[in-house]
Amino acid sequence: SGSRVGIPDGSMLLEHRTAMIVGSIESALLDSMVVVLALLLTQPWGRRAPAWLLILPAWAATGLLSPIMVGYPLQLGARLLGGTAAPSAGPAARPFLDEWVFTVVYTGFIVQALALGALFVLYARARWGHLWRGRISGLAGQGPTRGVQRATALMASAVVLVPLTAHLLWATGSTSGLTAATIAGRTSDFYALEAAYVLFAVMTVTGLLLVAFPRAGALPLRLPLSLAFVGSAALACWGGYMMLTALENRDPSRRISELMNVTYSMQLLAGMLVFTMGAYFFAERA
Repeated sequence: SGSRVGIPDGSMLLEHRTAMIVGSIESALLDSMVVVLALLLTQPWGRRAPAWLLILPAWAATGLLSPIMVGYPLQLGARLLGGTAAPSAGPAARPFLDEWVFTVVYTGFIVQALALGALFVLYARARWGHLWRGRISGLAGQGPTRGVQRATALMASAVVLVPLTAHLLWATGSTSGLTAATIAGRTSDFYALEAAYVLFAVMTVTGLLLVAFPRAGALPLRLPLSLAFVGSAALACWGGYMMLTALENRDPSRRISELMNVTYSMQLLAGMLVFTMGAYFFAERA
């Protein structure tokens, strides 16, 4: 509505007023959908909702909020140890938003993630809890879609190796495949977030392989399923988001490189493969 609260002078947001207004309206609409989702998870009529109407938004919400829940505390910890939050030179050094805005918004995201996550877990346990009871040793028997699940798990794991390698290189200081603007704008926040992506990639592969190739053991089935659910969602949703924002951005200094584009594409592809395997797995269990 025209307010400049939290936007410093010289911010690039002031150069794209229409885009900022449209983006703010979209965010407000999405926030209103969170209210509907919270009601759906807590009211009796929510139990009659189609499964896909809940699973897909929950997976996407998990993917978008998990890196913030993990990455933001890591960034704060890195700053306490002497890390820098803002670059001193280059296009990324231009002001964007006042620092307090990030604190308010990201803290709100974390509270929202904890609240929605708790509601969804309680809802899912009551409605579908029988699908993930037991131990991974109980998956050893062959099912009608077992071969498809294993093939999909292997493909997804191979695809995840691409973003895993790229994020590991960037988290350890490599500049391979990064644009000049990204290199100039690297701070402790950048390294903390890259490390978080490495964690989510490892979670995805670990969860996938434990489900697809179970060994005799007492490990609860819900553990590898949770790892694959959260890890794949984080990779896919942020990969898709980064690709979308790069396509929409007309500022040459903020474009992504070919390797970055491939990395984000592979994240999105891996998430789609994991989601496909999950559909087969739970359909068979049901």
